[in-house]
Amino acid sequence: MPDFAAIPGFAALQALTLGDSRIKIAVLDGPADLDRTCFKGANLSRVNPYWQEELEPIDPVYIQQELKIRALTEQRKALKKSMKECEKQDAEIIPSTPTDGNGEPQSPSNTQVTPSESGRTTGPLRKIFNALLEDMDAPLRDYYRQLRDAKQLSSPPNIPQNIDHTDAIDALEAEIKELVEAIPESVKIRLNGVFHATGIFGTMFGQPGSPVEGIAPHCTAINIPLFETATTGEALSPLSLAHAFNLARDLGVHIIHCAACHPTQTGFAHEMIQKAVQQCQENNILIVAPAGNDKGECFCVPAVLPNVLSVGMMKDDGQPASYSNWGGQYQHQGILAPGENIVAAQPGTNEPARQEGTSLSAPLMTGLSALLMSLQLQRGEQPNAEAVRLAWLNSALPCDPETVEEPERCLAGRLNLAGAYHCLTGQSLPGVQPATVMPSTITRPTANLLALGLVEPAPIHAPVAPLKAAPSPEPTPILTATAPVSQPVSLPTVLPAAASAPVAPPATTLSSATVTPSAVSNKVYALGTIGYDFGTEARRDTFKQKMPAVASDGTIVPANPYDARQMVNYLDQNPTAAKSLIWTLNLDLNPIYVVEPKNAFANDIYETLIQMLAGQLEAENSEDYIERVSIPGRLQHKTVDLFSGQVLPVVEIENSRGMYGWQVNELVRSAFTMVRDRIPTATDVAMQRSLDSFLQRIYFELGNLGQLARERALNFAATNAFQAASTFAEAIALGMQLDSIEVEKSPFCRINSDCWDVILMFLDPENSHRAKKVFRFTIDVKDTVPVTLGDVRSWSVLR
Repeated sequence: MPDFAAIPGFAALQALTLGDSRIKIAVLDGPADLDRTCFKGANLSRVNPYWQEELEPIDPVYIQQELKIRALTEQRKALKKSMKECEKQDAEIIPSTPTDGNGEPQSPSNTQVTPSESGRTTGPLRKIFNALLEDMDAPLRDYYRQLRDAKQLSSPPNIPQNIDHTDAIDALEAEIKELVEAIPESVKIRLNGVFHATGIFGTMFGQPGSPVEGIAPHCTAINIPLFETATTGEALSPLSLAHAFNLARDLGVHIIHCAACHPTQTGFAHEMIQKAVQQCQENNILIVAPAGNDKGECFCVPAVLPNVLSVGMMKDDGQPASYSNWGGQYQHQGILAPGENIVAAQPGTNEPARQEGTSLSAPLMTGLSALLMSLQLQRGEQPNAEAVRLAWLNSALPCDPETVEEPERCLAGRLNLAGAYHCLTGQSLPGVQPATVMPSTITRPTANLLALGLVEPAPIHAPVAPLKAAPSPEPTPILTATAPVSQPVSLPTVLPAAASAPVAPPATTLSSATVTPSAVSNKVYALGTIGYDFGTEARRDTFKQKMPAVASDGTIVPANPYDARQMVNYLDQNPTAAKSLIWTLNLDLNPIYVVEPKNAFANDIYETLIQMLAGQLEAENSEDYIERVSIPGRLQHKTVDLFSGQVLPVVEIENSRGMYGWQVNELVRSAFTMVRDRIPTATDVAMQRSLDSFLQRIYFELGNLGQLARERALNFAATNAFQAASTFAEAIALGMQLDSIEVEKSPFCRINSDCWDVILMFLDPENSHRAKKVFRFTIDVKDTVPVTLGDVRSWSVLR
């Protein structure tokens, strides 16, 4: 694809917007060379990763060597291609020795050589094909010539016919090897990151009129270098990737373009990466990632993670690249986009280069997504990541098995820019009709030329017998937030002018208003443990002086205000002193909020906090032992400095309603009492083990800040699950343990409510053939304290 303008609808979209500077894109790749001419005037910046050691800048000599290596590599590829063509020509030109009727070779004088035997046959076919083109309408003919001319521009230079290909290739390989060996191994890794990042930055943000013109030149981009490390393993470690996603989220970006491919054979990722990606998505961030170039049914993280926009590569002829990954989750959330002959920037020079791969297809989708979000701002809407992602998937053009040997390589379908615009806005892109899905009615050469949706829909007069009108298609199904993409149905083509009728747009459209992301509000429903702090030395010393001395091994010693047990005893006798402490909610020993009781019930709230702190100090076998607590409140626009210097946001609590302490042992006893008569084999030890496993899974794997609507629903469901443990006590008593927890927007809800479905799935870890047990909570998080709607529903499903 020599020019993005060849993509149907691209020019029309850029006529509407070149991007909005308020749309921020984080690019997780190597350190791009942002000093190139094509980036002059662009809104680009770099944030150095705080978790990586700062390395010395790469010597410019190595960059120039790498440029030479790449140029020589292209020459070698051209030579090898030329050698293959010459060998093919020789095989076609040299005729086989004919025989007579007795099987004996004929003499040369009797041998007849037809024109088709004495040369290549492509000439006559080309003449016939061009003759067919002359009978077609001008738009298609011009488009074909545009592709043909562009292909010629991107072809390698002519190679002398008399050259010795083998010797030339050997000489080039020797020169390349010498240059490669002169570069230290640690520098090679960094060079790949620099070249890769600079190339895709040019594709996305190259300025108009520059050597490399990008897709969204007016958007804001932040480069977060991942590959500025001494080893590839360090760059792609789960910790580094998780840090990068968290940093991008904290920077308030709308799109994260992750060029990294952390390989996985199972389709699952390390929990740190999964959690970081999920938190970004819950903060209304679109994540775009290449599917990878591993030549098969292989997977890359984060591209394979749920709700990530995965991008595969489409060649200039509309076919999926043979090395572009496919399969698994890609089939439901992947888009096939142009990625061949893409003009890309290079570090150390202003001369662009043509590159290919899924690493070039993904930036195309990132840039186009940024343009759609910019249009949302123009329309007075807020950028909606999920609406944009679903617009691409709902409008994707499926492959035709008759023209694509392996249609599954097309993922969910091919890029359909006009269709995505229509899905998002409900309107047609000016001057462009959305591609429709029709049965193929055109002869094969013409269908191949259409490249399956690469051509603007335009009437075509077939050069053969008149074609019958195709039946009206059913509208392409529209995805919901969790529904998979429908299976490919047929080839998108264009009807003849005489037989076609205007196709009405699909009745169902996807606008940004129909997909509501889990937004951040000032409501908080968080889980953790209670702690306290003094803020200053003076406050700490005040408590130290007022607290009574304690006896230790028969010796009276001064009070220790950091001893929580001594503090609880002191507050029991002096409850008003609780107001002088800074109360905190801790997540895995790390303070995340300062808790401030307010209004008329403040004294009751302080008393509850003291009781919770006391319960945390009890022995684990005590009935009063509290494992975790829940805190409902409202996040305030202020912070408090702790004694350590840490600055925390403040959550105000107006009453003690919704403040729960999880007393696991009491819960086990009550649940055991419920199921003892029905399941005689149940034991309190098994119940204890299962509930502890359940609790640890919720707290450590699904820990969150409790700000997003889905987070508050999840936290309340976990709390409510312990309060109503008898609901699924039978499953726990039978030895089943928590397998997964899913949170999704509820399709049914009351007026003026915000309802979410929390689905808990239990399995038997010792019996893989046993059916799973599913429990569903519907939670309304409209109020500060969430509430369960209806009963907890349960059913069994096959594994």
